[in-house]
Amino acid sequence: MFEFYTQSPLLSGGLILLLGLCIGSFLNVVIYRLPVMMERKWNAECCELLHQPNTQTDKFNLSTPASRCPKCGHKIRAWENIPVFSWLFLKGKCSHCKTPISLRYPLVELTTGLLSLAVFLVFGPTAKMLSALMLTWAVIALTMIDFDTQLLPDDITLPLVWAGLLVNMKGLWIPLDQAVLGAAFGYLSLWSIYWLFKLVTGKEGMGYGDFKLLAALGAWLGPSQLPLIILLSSCVGAVIGGVYAAIRKESAPFAFGPYLAIAGLIAMFSGPEIVSWYLGTWKH
Repeated sequence: MFEFYTQSPLLSGGLILLLGLCIGSFLNVVIYRLPVMMERKWNAECCELLHQPNTQTDKFNLSTPASRCPKCGHKIRAWENIPVFSWLFLKGKCSHCKTPISLRYPLVELTTGLLSLAVFLVFGPTAKMLSALMLTWAVIALTMIDFDTQLLPDDITLPLVWAGLLVNMKGLWIPLDQAVLGAAFGYLSLWSIYWLFKLVTGKEGMGYGDFKLLAALGAWLGPSQLPLIILLSSCVGAVIGGVYAAIRKESAPFAFGPYLAIAGLIAMFSGPEIVSWYLGTWKH
């Protein structure tokens, strides 16, 4: 892989960009379908507990049924599923009924492609790059799902915790003991804030999915990056939450997971440099 990169760096970058676009297309499916799958599972469990018939018996997962236009039911053909380019060719409309297709689909694909390319440029053709790609793709899916539903699915957060511990068994990012501490401190820090806020106000300030996401980021990046992640996510969340409340003229719950995820990506790319710069500035 390294030899191919040194001989054709532009081609290597182009292939990573193309891979990222394709993964982004798949993430669009995950972002839409995984919450629906969770809801159907909860509904089935409730029906079983209440001894009521479950009317949602049709098969629904990430591959079945085939993608269709939600307005007219037109089955999406292969050439209509090419990341970004199909949306441009179709002028952002269904080929059958001309219903507008959300701009978010190509934006997710393009964002995934560009972030994948950024990972390649920063880490090069290494095992660290491959693991960083997995973390990046998972974080993108979690960000969009939380924006839509205020849910962070265990189907992504829990495997991400274990993946962080596994990739660090040989110290790929940090020593294994630091990965374990990062996971524990990440979970317990937000868990403690949650219960303190609840005891003081009687309200729930965040969900358990946020604890698991920060635990996952701690398992990947270590406890030294947790203060940076919490600080960045809190500042951005406070600003956006304040603006949102000012526009709505009322306080309303909003997803905190996306800000944790974005802060985690910043820490992945340049966290040690930011921490070193801050500590150096503080000493002077």
